Order: sequence, then structure tokens, then C-alpha cells
Amino acid sequence: LQQSAPINFSLVAVNLDQKQPGFPEHVLPEYLEKLGVEYKIVEENTYGIVKEKIPEGKTTCSLCSRLRRGILYRTATELGATKIALGHHRDDILQTLFLNMFYGGKMKGMPPKLMSDDGKHIVIRPLAYCREKDIQRFADAKAFPIIPCNLCGSQPNLQRQVIADMLRDWDKRYPGRIETMFSAMQNVVPSHLCDTNL
Repeated sequence: LQQSAPINFSLVAVNLDQKQPGFPEHVLPEYLEKLGVEYKIVEENTYGIVKEKIPEGKTTCSLCSRLRRGILYRTATELGATKIALGHHRDDILQTLFLNMFYGGKMKGMPPKLMSDDGKHIVIRPLAYCREKDIQRFADAKAFPIIPCNLCGSQPNLQRQVIADMLRDWDKRYPGRIETMFSAMQNVVPSHLCDTNL
């Protein structure tokens, strides 16, 4: 992509080591060095903060994501990066829309390009139009090292998982519905919604 893109850009792979127990801290550096990819591993004990602040049985994702976002913004500034590319895909974006509607009372998703509230950072999501299952197949074919978040995966009745299951069920029962919903997110008619500020 760097060779064929109409603009010049460089990439730095950034990963946050949140000090979760059992995190295989050697895997990514070894893999990225083998590929010759420039990288930075940021070590911050967000795991300890989340475990201290969030009561047992409560969802940790909201605080954890805010902490990660702040660290990524700070790291981008330190590196002089003009964009922060995240790996969210189409399924993540739809899940976020429904999470915000069902649990937050807002019609809000995750756009492919977002300016931070302070105007200092631009977040891009290059995989925004890709399905999770296609990315998974590609990752399997390329034998990418996948490191799951043990903190997220260990939480029972996670709201995001409930939404993901609902969307998977809809996709099986009503083929094409997921594509239509994602298309709707790109075809919004604000005058036909109920927000009086629009």
C-alpha cells in the first residue's frame, strides 16, 4: 500500500502492554522484528487501575477503553503521528451503534474517520468496511499472532457479546440484514429523526 498510495506515509505499529496476568509480551516484538516493522510497545498498568476502580462483576470495558485511548493519543503525540489507525471492523461498528441505542439512549456509532474532541488527533479505521469473518480468514491464512484480551473475554453477560450474538442470529435468520443496516449508517436523514437540535 505504501508503494501504490498517492501519498507518502510511514507506519509505526503500537501495542499497549496493559500488564494483564499471562500476557505474552514477547510475541509481538518477535513477530514485528521478523517482518522488519517499526514498532513501539507501551507499558502501562491499566489492568491494575481497572481492577482497582471497577467493582467485581461490573463491566470493565468502558474505563479500559478510555484509558487506552488516552495512552494512544499521548503516544501518537510523542511519535509525531498525524493519524491513529485502529483495527475496528464493520461488525464492531454495528455492535457499537446498537450498544449506544440499547444501553446509552444515543444513536452513535464509530466512524471510519474521527477527529478527537480536542482536535489534536485523527483516528482512522481502515478495516471499517470489512467483515470480521473475512478478517479472521485472512489472519488465519497469514498465521498472524492473535492475542485476545483476557479481561474482556472473562466477563460473563458482556453487553457487547449479547449484541454480537443478536446480530449473528439476525444474519442467519434474515440474510442481507447486516449489509442493509451498515448501508443505513452511511445514508442518514437527520430531518427524519427526533433530535430537535438537528
